[in-house]
Amino acid sequence: MKITIVSGSPRQESVTIRIARFLEKYLQEKYPTHIYSLLSLNHHPLPFAEKVWSTANDLPENRKELGELIFEADAFVLVSPEYNGSYSVAMKNLFDHFPKQTKKVFGLVTASDGTLGGMRAAHQMQNMICGLFGVPCPNMLIVPQMTKKFDTSGTLLDERFSYNIHTFANEFVWLAEAVYFQKTRH
Repeated sequence: MKITIVSGSPRQESVTIRIARFLEKYLQEKYPTHIYSLLSLNHHPLPFAEKVWSTANDLPENRKELGELIFEADAFVLVSPEYNGSYSVAMKNLFDHFPKQTKKVFGLVTASDGTLGGMRAAHQMQNMICGLFGVPCPNMLIVPQMTKKFDTSGTLLDERFSYNIHTFANEFVWLAEAVYFQKTRH
């Protein structure tokens, strides 16, 4: 199964990339039978969606790498900061460029320096995923006081938070595998 981890901040000094890097390494170690790719939106700036790339053949040459990460993914982990009570507009814009993600599982991770950890953004992302015909994992990873949890290289600073990560990863992978294997049986 191929899992694309999307770091949803377009900012060069993104703090959510810390979590995305950590999760990529963590998932590779804990669930090595799957293939993980990291898609950082600060490396793939997109104009606002004017056209949906319905197939990989529709992609312009300079978007082929990006398209592979979306079209070939069997599941996604979306990592978004909270901007003014919502998720990253760059994340929404990314998925607006592609067709529906029918029956693909989405793990939701939000982060903020505040005490709510992006909870409002997470709830809105659930709605977006349903609009994409995706399957949102009910167990989300909400990261409050983000800069105290992960350093700039993506190393976990607060070991007490490892339980939250473990629970999120187990639930996400279990659901992603169940949906993936059900889809491939038919």
